[in-house]
Amino acid sequence: MEMLARIKENWNEEWRKFFYLLIAFLFFYYLPAEPAKLSDALSAGLLLLQDYARKHVLTCLVPAFFIAGAIAVFVKKDSILQLLGPTAKKYIAYPIASVAGGVLAVCSCTILPLFAGIYKRGAGIGPAVAFLFTGPAINVTAIFLTGNAVGWDFAFGRLIASIIIAIAVGLIMGVLFKKHDQRNADSFLLGMEEEKPYGNGLIAAFLLLQFGILIVLGLHIAPVIKWSAALVFLGALLYLVFFRFKRADNAEWLAETWDLTKKILPYLFIGIFAAGIIDVVVPDHWIEVAVGKNTIAGNLVASVSGALMYFATLTEVPIIQTLMKMGMAKGPALTLFLTGNSLSIPSMIVLFQLMGKKQALTYIVLICSFSVVAGLIFGSL
Repeated sequence: MEMLARIKENWNEEWRKFFYLLIAFLFFYYLPAEPAKLSDALSAGLLLLQDYARKHVLTCLVPAFFIAGAIAVFVKKDSILQLLGPTAKKYIAYPIASVAGGVLAVCSCTILPLFAGIYKRGAGIGPAVAFLFTGPAINVTAIFLTGNAVGWDFAFGRLIASIIIAIAVGLIMGVLFKKHDQRNADSFLLGMEEEKPYGNGLIAAFLLLQFGILIVLGLHIAPVIKWSAALVFLGALLYLVFFRFKRADNAEWLAETWDLTKKILPYLFIGIFAAGIIDVVVPDHWIEVAVGKNTIAGNLVASVSGALMYFATLTEVPIIQTLMKMGMAKGPALTLFLTGNSLSIPSMIVLFQLMGKKQALTYIVLICSFSVVAGLIFGSL
């Protein structure tokens, strides 16, 4: 058994290597070798990086990372995850599962281990897959960057569609695979985390002040009003940090914030740079032909493309923003948002090992199908 598990693990690793080599091959195959075009592509990538650095990093990403770090430290994960058990009431388990990704501040690099943990410990398959889908899709950083860079209609559309799809797919999976829940009903256990010695009101104020800074900095108002309000929120926040919270907890908050930042920001910069290059290298008419209209075919192309591509957390925002400038329709853009974060070749390989072929394939087909429907509805509004 151990040898079989080792072979499977090596096989997965080899598939990942093949996928990365294929991406590298296609990149160099289609890379414009002409000096003028190559120079234009590199310049476009650098200019887009500069634009994001000036418009989004300090006013959007930095506050969002601090919020994500605070949520990870001060919100008890096990208290939430215990509500996803197979015996939990559906009207409690599914809403919790569909928003837990945002509350727990998980990203695409951490959602699979978290999902594996609750799934193997006996979580209901419906709530577990709902959590798996929304984890990378609706964390606070992704939603605010989407609204700030692409538009708040997309941010809210992404949020609402993710929650609805998560619940719908979860309910269908729960009906189709009842045996999983029956088999694991008595085995859902989690070790409780140590509770922080702070009241819920204090933690809520701590988070709301940070959200206040993030929201104010994103408003298009007079700079004097904007920065004055931000400084008021910051002053109140610093009072809580220095006088109400323990130094050890503040250090843990900063460490968690830094951990999220170093895991996400480098990939985001790479994604932004790639988006700038795509704008020059890929002909606009390719985008217009493939996903330029809000049709079933256009949304299906976006859905399958998103399922096959790998988007590190937040990198989908500049890439989809660029594709929309090149002619991508609203519907396919939302579809790509929905599948691009939740599915990829590496993650699907892992899901087949964790869930089994039948469950994993059903989950993948349902996510792609519901994403197409969501894109069609959003594109027609």
